[in-house]
Amino acid sequence: MAVTQKLRCIVDRIVAHGDKVYSLELRPERRVPAFRPGQFLHLTLDPYDPSGFWPESRAFSIASSPAGRDTLQITYSVHGSFTRRMETELVKGRQVWIKMPYGDFVIDRRADVALFAGGTGITAFTAFLEDLTPGNGQSVVLAYGSRTRPLLIYHDAIERCAARLPLLEVLYFVEQNGGDDPSEIRPGRVSVDAVWSRLRQPVGTMYYIAGPPLMLQSIAGDLRARHVPPEAIHVDAWE
Repeated sequence: MAVTQKLRCIVDRIVAHGDKVYSLELRPERRVPAFRPGQFLHLTLDPYDPSGFWPESRAFSIASSPAGRDTLQITYSVHGSFTRRMETELVKGRQVWIKMPYGDFVIDRRADVALFAGGTGITAFTAFLEDLTPGNGQSVVLAYGSRTRPLLIYHDAIERCAARLPLLEVLYFVEQNGGDDPSEIRPGRVSVDAVWSRLRQPVGTMYYIAGPPLMLQSIAGDLRARHVPPEAIHVDAWE
């Protein structure tokens, strides 16, 4: 297991996706420690003195691949005072501190998996998808939803993964104005029902959920109603 480290980073890039959703590319002062897909980092906006206490921070899934440890990517939605500070204070060239890696929301590589992602919750899965190889025999079904079509911000990256991974199937959902082609983007919210029939074997599949609290509750409740055992349901609930 990698030892947690604290590192200075420079904000190299900020992308505003609209509707108060942003992606950050961070350049650390040295290569970050090895991490596993699904783990997260803590980011602080306040000065940090290594001889003192760690300042107020917030956790963010590491969206970038473990193969590229010279840069890090996170995506966030503005909810609450900390992310409001991020929106107003962060500019290109700003210095921040991070500590990483943390978390055990790590996807089992030995079983078929179903991934349920809402909004910025997709960042809990992007590193895993980037890390998969075409020879992997693991079936992966991803259900990815957002409020609007432009907020499917990892759509293109996921499509590149799907193009090289024959056992990856992706279902997209949009709550508002989903689009004219239901085969591409389905109207409404991410659902277990849409995924269930696409699983090779629902019993034995491992289920992972990341997104807003109401979505976590709804998807997990639906899975339990289908008699999925508790040990097969994994919820990214650190937020």
